[in-house]
Amino acid sequence: MHDLASRLRRLPASCGPVRLIGVDGHAGSGKSTFAGRLARALDDAPVLHLDDIASHDELFGWTGRLLAQVIEPLGRGETAHYAPYDWHTRRFGPPRALPPAPVILLEGVGAGRRALRPHLAHLLWMELPHEESWTRGRSRDGEEQREFWEGWVRAEHEHFTEDPSRPFADLLVRQCEKGYETIPGPAGTVGPDQNVTHGDGPSAMC
Repeated sequence: MHDLASRLRRLPASCGPVRLIGVDGHAGSGKSTFAGRLARALDDAPVLHLDDIASHDELFGWTGRLLAQVIEPLGRGETAHYAPYDWHTRRFGPPRALPPAPVILLEGVGAGRRALRPHLAHLLWMELPHEESWTRGRSRDGEEQREFWEGWVRAEHEHFTEDPSRPFADLLVRQCEKGYETIPGPAGTVGPDQNVTHGDGPSAMC
């Protein structure tokens, strides 16, 4: 993890003075846990969770809000202010400040969407099949979220069909028995004359 953190620190800034690192993957793939550990290795780098940007009404239609509230201010070297969504009360809360930092992690399903990739210094993809990820997510959230998950799975499938992230990942990340393993992602292994398969199937790792 510390080797990865050192590598990310050396990247050129991508959003104003910030190295914005996307952590994408299917719901339940372990993005939040991984991002938290990576943030600690980056001397407690800020983590922006896309769960705070999305809402029940806009599971994936939040691009404009993220650009206006976060990406554009950071790109100017200013402190961003975004209103985190409360999934229990179904309301956006008071604004939260996000000052520019050397590295900021953007974690959540859709962090590697095409509208955000120009602002990312690096894109990491959690390498876990969608069915396994969704099973883990359902188990985590319990029976009370069963109906939500039914809608979510359809929405996520539609999103990644239209706007896949994995083919553009710089690194693939998989949790192993001891920590995490990373290998070069499709973005770093596919040459200009090769075809990119726009899918999210995992490769063999660990």
